[in-house]
Amino acid sequence: MILICGGAGYIGSHANKLLAARGYETVVFDNLVYGHREAVKWGKFIKGDLKDPEEIDAVFENYPIDAVMHFAAYAYVGESVVEPEKYYVNNVANTLNLLHAMREHGCNKIIFSSTCATYGEPEKVPITEDMTQKPVNPYGASKFMVERILKDYGNAYGLKYIALRYFNAAGADPEGEIGEEHNPETHLIPLVLDAASGKRTDIKVFGTDYPTRDGSCIRDYIHVTDLASAHLLALEYLDNGGESGCFNLGNEQGTSVLEVIEAVRKVTGRDFKVTRTDRRPGDPATLVGSSEKAKQVLGWRPEYGDIETIVEHAWKWHENEKY
Repeated sequence: MILICGGAGYIGSHANKLLAARGYETVVFDNLVYGHREAVKWGKFIKGDLKDPEEIDAVFENYPIDAVMHFAAYAYVGESVVEPEKYYVNNVANTLNLLHAMREHGCNKIIFSSTCATYGEPEKVPITEDMTQKPVNPYGASKFMVERILKDYGNAYGLKYIALRYFNAAGADPEGEIGEEHNPETHLIPLVLDAASGKRTDIKVFGTDYPTRDGSCIRDYIHVTDLASAHLLALEYLDNGGESGCFNLGNEQGTSVLEVIEAVRKVTGRDFKVTRTDRRPGDPATLVGSSEKAKQVLGWRPEYGDIETIVEHAWKWHENEKY
């Protein structure tokens, strides 16, 4: 049985669906601060918080947990800068509670939801796993700290772990059962879709003078279903005796902000106002990752690499009005 912490959230719910489809029994543990109860359509659901050791212990006492997938985290970069304590308590201290419970109950496998934000300003692109990690905000720092903790627990206690460093998660379940809904929403594609559907008056492009092909920032968008498949492969890898490690997850195809906007126009058939404004501080021109290690070691192959397909799935979910 697999414990999915944060399994009512965006990526966790897609992982839960895939695990269920592959015959795994799952227990979703989520405090529903940002997750959606309606997204947990498979397995068992327990409302609980990683800040409460007794609630975590109860899960391990009541269910035969073989491995953990840990998605539960706060993930707003801007908020982390003004409220770092919130991020270090929730993302780091609460993870220590989870790891303690795992040790107490003899569970030694975890798949951790990390981020490309651990790299900070990249030395070069595409970003590879051996590059220096210098996070530039508390969100990235909190994930980096957990990666270090996992390594130390592996050395001291025999914990087996995989840390998956996502680039820009995007899209929605191709079958339309679950998808992306954040409050507040900060991800580019749903914001542009809001503009296309008239829920926003415009979409702002922060900076059009970057040294890129069209002057706007370039990012690596990875379909959420492909992220879910990487978690399953990571679990199978550990089950088969694979070594602990860290892996980038991206589709290795950089897409600019203006290209995303054009993809939304094409998929939706709608036009909308685009406002070009100044750069935001701290936005690198290009963030694209190499996923070669995940392909070679885990056998991972992204299925939905095309930006129009990602937008199409997101639009289908967006128009069905979510949860």
